[in-house]
Amino acid sequence: MAETKKKPIKITETILRDAHQSLIATRMTTEQMLPIIDKMDQVGYHAVECWGGATFDASLRFLKEDPWERLRKLRDGFKNTKLQMLFRGQNILGYNHYADDVVEYFVQKSIANGIDIIRIFDCLNDIRNLETAVKAANKEKGHAQIALSYTLGDAYTLDYWKDIAKKIEDMGAKSLCIKDMAGLLTPYKATELVTVLKEAVEIPIDLHTHYTSGVASMTYMKAVEAGCDIIDTAMSPFALGTSQPATEVMVETFRGTPYDTGLDQNLLSEIAEYFRPLREEALESGLMNTKVLGVNINTLRYQVPGGMLSNLVSQLKEMGQEDKYEQVLEEVPRVRKDFGEPPLVTPSSQIVGTQAVLNVVSGERYKMVTKESKKLLSGEFGQTVKPFDPEVQKKCIGDTEPITCRPADLIEPQLEKLEAEMSQWKEQDEDVLSYALFPQVAVDFFKYREAQRTKVDATLADKENQTYPV
Repeated sequence: MAETKKKPIKITETILRDAHQSLIATRMTTEQMLPIIDKMDQVGYHAVECWGGATFDASLRFLKEDPWERLRKLRDGFKNTKLQMLFRGQNILGYNHYADDVVEYFVQKSIANGIDIIRIFDCLNDIRNLETAVKAANKEKGHAQIALSYTLGDAYTLDYWKDIAKKIEDMGAKSLCIKDMAGLLTPYKATELVTVLKEAVEIPIDLHTHYTSGVASMTYMKAVEAGCDIIDTAMSPFALGTSQPATEVMVETFRGTPYDTGLDQNLLSEIAEYFRPLREEALESGLMNTKVLGVNINTLRYQVPGGMLSNLVSQLKEMGQEDKYEQVLEEVPRVRKDFGEPPLVTPSSQIVGTQAVLNVVSGERYKMVTKESKKLLSGEFGQTVKPFDPEVQKKCIGDTEPITCRPADLIEPQLEKLEAEMSQWKEQDEDVLSYALFPQVAVDFFKYREAQRTKVDATLADKENQTYPV
């Protein structure tokens, strides 16, 4: 029997970003991260995902931390490991499209402050919304990884994935990620998908999934056997549930095989021990809800991400309409079809979900239409894989002429105006970017930062003025 060629699988560790975003609403602080960095830096990870996604907003809004300062501290600590971030294409880390000059500046500053790999995705897989970020990352000598938002539906054939992967490689991406945010990719489908992608492109393939539906570890195993190069995992205290498969489990799974990661389980065990008390604290305080730790097979039944399911429940609860839950779940695929069958990922998942709730609760489909639904149907987020239902589009946006170009082509440069608006708060170049993404939240943070400094200065002045008995 021919010897299997050795191809160690690479691991991207998510505990400092997606794992705590998924399980504890992105509430891990920089202070909690720093003591373990030295050990994590010795592991030999392919990369540590530690920034972007919801961490930026959560740092400013809830933790009263400067996300740029966090990145610089992490960069100082990780001497040997590549740092990775998640970037929402033309949305950057916000929820609207920004002008190209803002996107370019954000990429430049992310790389200057320590990011090596930028994972860039678009909620509609409209690759026009990725071009500016990819070009900017390449210009700054960063690694642009494009993530395809994985989803199911008539339009999403193996040929669709193969064609879009080729376009991504041609665009200049250094690697490709299958971003399975809802845990929809099952093991044998992963074999098919990875096999087709490996035939289509030369660049490395990374698989990112969530454990929500219970199949993720098996999916990783089949993907690796089919030629996947990198998998995303989380240290066990913040693994499983709506997070990723556990790092130590996947390392052990491939030990002694041609895919052996070569990572040291003793070192991983020490890192897990560090994070375990943080998990216990989060469980005790209720920050980590046991509901997100189990298997939710409804994810596969309705193709709805776990976070979106809990969002629907809370929306119905607020309206006193919890008995309509099943009806809403059945309405979600219908709305998604009307809206051109987009993948359900931020912000399209929130748009489709909220519209489904309104359709059911109001008793008439599209009687009430959200501002975001109108934006989507007007083409403001880009092009969907299938056309919108023309009757639904007409009912929701009337005679508004839909956009067919790349949405950002219609946005004038914004940086200069933003600089002028927030000049009184500016202490570092990066402050203008915090303001660009979250104006009100950033200003609140800038005020807090100033108040803290005043307090420290007053304390120091008091100490200097103290007289001591001789």
